[in-house]
Order: sequence, then structure tokens, then C-alpha cells
Amino acid sequence: MFETAELGRKVSKQDYEKRVADLRFGLLRVQDELKEAKFPVILLIGGVDGAGKGETVNLLHEWMDARFLQTHAFGPPSDEEFERPAFWRFWRALPPRGRIGIFFGSWYTDPIVRRVFGQSKKAELDTALARINGFEKELVDDGALIVKFWFHLSKQAQKERLKALERHRLTRWRVTDSDWKHFKLYDKFRQVSERVLRETSTGDAPWLVIEGADHRYRSLTAGDYLLDAMTKRLADGGKSNTRAFAGRTQTKDPTTVLDRLDLSLKLEDDQYEKELERLQGRLNTLVRKMKRAGRSSIAVFEGWDAGGKGSAIRRITAALDARDYSVIPVAAPTDEEKAHPYLWRFWRHLPRAGRVTIFDRSWYGRVLVERVEQFATEPEWKRAYTEINEFEEQLHERGVVILKYWLHVDQDEQMRRFKSREKVSFKQYKITEEDFRNRKQWDAYKEAVDEMVERTSTEFAPWTLVEANDKKYARIKILKTLCDRLDAAL
Repeated sequence: MFETAELGRKVSKQDYEKRVADLRFGLLRVQDELKEAKFPVILLIGGVDGAGKGETVNLLHEWMDARFLQTHAFGPPSDEEFERPAFWRFWRALPPRGRIGIFFGSWYTDPIVRRVFGQSKKAELDTALARINGFEKELVDDGALIVKFWFHLSKQAQKERLKALERHRLTRWRVTDSDWKHFKLYDKFRQVSERVLRETSTGDAPWLVIEGADHRYRSLTAGDYLLDAMTKRLADGGKSNTRAFAGRTQTKDPTTVLDRLDLSLKLEDDQYEKELERLQGRLNTLVRKMKRAGRSSIAVFEGWDAGGKGSAIRRITAALDARDYSVIPVAAPTDEEKAHPYLWRFWRHLPRAGRVTIFDRSWYGRVLVERVEQFATEPEWKRAYTEINEFEEQLHERGVVILKYWLHVDQDEQMRRFKSREKVSFKQYKITEEDFRNRKQWDAYKEAVDEMVERTSTEFAPWTLVEANDKKYARIKILKTLCDRLDAAL
């Protein structure tokens, strides 16, 4: 879920100074309009230590009219607060209509910290998240606009950030023993936080994950999103909920998780043949062990047209007993499938214990092609993230190993493959006018993939992004990650 917040995005000083004046004017304008509106704005600030939470809060006070902006920083509960229900200190801090309340630390802090430090069980966390969702729905139903920011840093970036703060005498005080204690538990914090965000990023109150490494990018992203949310709400007369901006706001920085991939990676023929033989042998052994253990697996293949999905799947199936696997090619839904819930046509192909099912395209079509081509309505594809995560979590809880691959090529390589297919008689059926037409939507698909990875790469079903300009490199990476995941499951 946090992959897209580790891209290393940056904004130049010149670009920042050019954009920040208009942003500040816009925020002051909507804040002034909010005074006459009939709804409050609740801004929740969360994230990893050192990712810029405090700096962002200070900046908003600088950019906006601080007289109508109130920040509440929540630490451990006081004796007075401890004697009352856990939400009491949040209830009394809620902003009135026409005002903005910033919650630095919120009702999310205690459930996350308790779970990370082993002070609560999974069931207790589930109960807490259900209560949070209910509470936020009550606020939205009463008219509140809820905006939730999670500031993220990679583990290495957080370490560098904390060390940099410690080195400077004016910022040394900001790094505490608690910060370093939390850093040692980074992986656990990430796992728990990912689950919390996934379970509580709703249509009424979605999370925006912001990369915190570059202060200019961080500041502009937070400011733009807040301005966009308030503007849309005011344009609706203050009556609609946040569904108007539940999708991730498109910033002026077009960088996506796909842009981070190094498409120059390749394998020489002799190295490829050697690795292919070794990994196919390993895969055969692992699948037979999975069969004896009664464990099934599902491999999902998504990617650009001509990205190499079919040839990668053939290298997998070549290593398996034909009685132990099924390949499900997914096309447009039939009339029968349209008459059922969206996931129904995938439910009926789930593997029995000990078998492997490979989906050549999958349920992710709802948040990719159906989103971009507008075959699904906006509410349909937005709620699909939650539906898909819940579906995959149920598979995981049943012991199914889930592998998800996105095969990425650049536009030049895709066109080269299109032309190659046109020249080979037995490959011409693979190329259609639709393939060429889809290229016009390249940027829209990239944005959709970026959000798909952000919202559905979970600890139990992570995405593997495959550099596929070189087919040999892609096939070996896919086989290796497949073997590693099966080995870990066993």
C-alpha cells in the first residue's frame, strides 16, 4: 500500500515558489467561504516519525487564517480523560460548523500502538477499526468533511531523516528515545498501519498517503488536496459527502510507481537458460509439496498489452503437471456474468486444495480498464478496492497463496511488439485495433495502476512489479518470486 509513497518525488524550489502563492490564496479563499457554510472540516494527521507531520501542521497555520484553525495534539490520555470513554477527548475537541480542526494524533494512534507493541490482539484491533468507521460515518452523516493525511517514509529515508534532525542543534530536541524505539519496530508499524489504513479508507473518509521525504512535494500535495476537498464540498453547497473526492487527487507531478522501474534490466541467453531450468525444477518441487500440504495458490497476471503475460504464464505451466493447474483467460463479461455480482465470475474459478489457478487478467479489470474506459461508474470502481482486499484476505485466511504481477513495458517496446505481431501469421490474432486505441489512454492507465498498487498491495497479497522490456529478465523474476513465496508459505 505504501509503495507509491516511496518514489522519491521532488519539487524544485522554483516550481514550489511559483505554485505556493496561488495555493495559499486558494486556501484562504475557501477558508473564508467556509465561515458561512454549515459544515465543519476535520483534518487528521498521521504517519511515521520524521515524515513531516509537525512541519505540515505549522505550515497550514502559516498559510491560513490561524484564528479559524484549531490544532489539537493528542498524547497519552490524562487522568481526567482516562476516567471517561476513549473517544471523549476527541468528542469535545470537534470543530464547530464553519471551522477547521486539525487532529495531530487521533483515534487511530492508540489502536496502532497497542497492536504494534503486542498489547492487543487482532480481534481487538478489528473491533477498534469497526468503531472508528462507525464514528466517522456519524460525523459525515452529520455534515462533517473529513480529510485524512498519512505521511510516509521508507525505512531508509526515516533513518536518514532522524539522523539529520539529531545532527542539527536546533532540531535535536525533536528526536526522542521513543522515535528510535519506534524505528526498531518499523516493519511491524508498517504492517499494522497498512491494515488500519486499508480498513478505514472509506468513500466517506478516504486516506491520502503522502510521501514525506521532500518537504516541498509534501507541502504542495497536502495543500492541494485540502484545497480540492474543500472547494468541491463548497461547490456542492456543503451538502454532499467526501465521495466527490474519494479518489486520489491527481497532482501536477505525474510520477507513478511504474516510473521507478528500471526497464534496461536484461539477461543474456546463457544466463537465462540456466536460471530457467533451475527455477522450473524448483517450482515443480514446491508445487508438489503444496499439493501434499493441501495448500492452493493463485497467480494473477496484469500488465500492458503485449507486456509478455502469456509467455510468462507458459514458462510456469511448463514446469507443472497439467492435472494440477488451470489457466483462466479473462475477457469481457458474458450476459450470465453481468447478472451476478462483479466478483462472481472469479469466485467460481477458485482452486481446490493443492491446485494452482492462474488468471490471465483478473478482478483488477474493474479498477483498470473499466475505470479508464468508463465501463464502471465512479462509485463502482472506487468501492472495488475494499471489495477486492476483503476477497483476497478471505483467500489468505483460508491458506491460499496469492501472487500478483504487473508486467511493465515502455511505449516504444510495446509498439515494437505490436509491429512484430503483425508480421507473423500465427501471432496476428493477438493484435487488434483496440490495442492501438488503448495506447491513447496510456497516462490514464498509469494513474489507475498507481492507485491500484497503492490501495491493494497488502501484506498478504503484495504486488510484484516486473520490468518486462526484456522478456527473459521478466520471466526469471516472475519464476523466482513465485518460488520464494511458495517456499515461505511452506
